[in-house]
Amino acid sequence: MKDARTALRYAKAILNLAKDSKDESAVNEDMQLIASTISENNELDVVLKSPVIKSADKMNVLNAMFSNKISNITLGLFNLLQENKRISMLELIAKQYSIIYDHDKHTQVAKVTTAVPITKDIEEKVLAKIVALTGNKANLENVVNPDILGGFILRVGDVQYDASISNHLNELKKNFDNNDYIPKI
Repeated sequence: MKDARTALRYAKAILNLAKDSKDESAVNEDMQLIASTISENNELDVVLKSPVIKSADKMNVLNAMFSNKISNITLGLFNLLQENKRISMLELIAKQYSIIYDHDKHTQVAKVTTAVPITKDIEEKVLAKIVALTGNKANLENVVNPDILGGFILRVGDVQYDASISNHLNELKKNFDNNDYIPKI
């Protein structure tokens, strides 16, 4: 819990600094890149959280991976975290930054669950439909779950629309179970 509050404070400070330099969207892209890279790379996560590996070595790894891909503000965050011995919190800070950035820009996260990954064309149509329904922009997160068989489940905020084949089959099964014309055995 304490780490989450600390990460939120760092994220807010970086957002304010990025706003002052009119660079908040570039820093948001940096933070998304950092969060996804760390979450997809278990070895990097272990290196950053290891108490045995020197802070300078962690910085060398981060600079080698990100130096030509991120803004100066984000590089400054690396240095600040190294000075404060909090480099292990980088992924959490990056995720918190994206959350407060989206809230600040009135953008919500929409989660669409499909049996197979969605294409760019379908992604654009779903995003357009979300804007039409809610009036707000959304970032789309695609979760692949073969158990739904086909169709999709869309969740925006606290609203969920289930158009999956597995849901339709379950509804059909309920209708057959509740049929008054067929005697129950």
